[in-house]
Amino acid sequence: MNDKLRIKKLYALSSENKKFSFSLPLKDKIRIGRRDYAVQLRDDEKLGTYILWKNRKYPVEIVRSRQNKYEILFNDISYTFTVETPFSLQRMKVLSSGKGKKEQESLRAPMPGKIIDVLVREGSTVTRGEPVVILEAMKMQNEIQSPVNGIVKSVIAKSNTNVMKDDVLVEIKVE
Repeated sequence: MNDKLRIKKLYALSSENKKFSFSLPLKDKIRIGRRDYAVQLRDDEKLGTYILWKNRKYPVEIVRSRQNKYEILFNDISYTFTVETPFSLQRMKVLSSGKGKKEQESLRAPMPGKIIDVLVREGSTVTRGEPVVILEAMKMQNEIQSPVNGIVKSVIAKSNTNVMKDDVLVEIKVE
């Protein structure tokens, strides 16, 4: 493989869009500020998977993963984040800059399919990335996620109905 095509850095974005970078390949150290700390990922039958840092064991478990979005339990505290390449991070910046000052976002069907479940109601508060509708297409269930933080203004999609690509499913008042 060509070295120019290899990804040497990834970014983790927290649910609050705080960015953390890490270099590849992953090493047994982390940098906080300007200091490096030794970190080891270990596994045993008694504790399961844990991180060893400063001679202390912190249990870690991946609760949910979907595409590049993860929810983990670290030391019994839940964290949600996405892992982005430099290209996808730049793409996110470009796409978000174009959204500007929209007051309302129409969530549209990305493909034709059948609505299996609507997970929100009018007046519900939604956060960016939160599942709003489950759409079945080609025998696969797809979570259609909110592209913005806001309040659901209207729900057009109904369970057990068919939709075409680009049909409006939910309208969200952007906050």
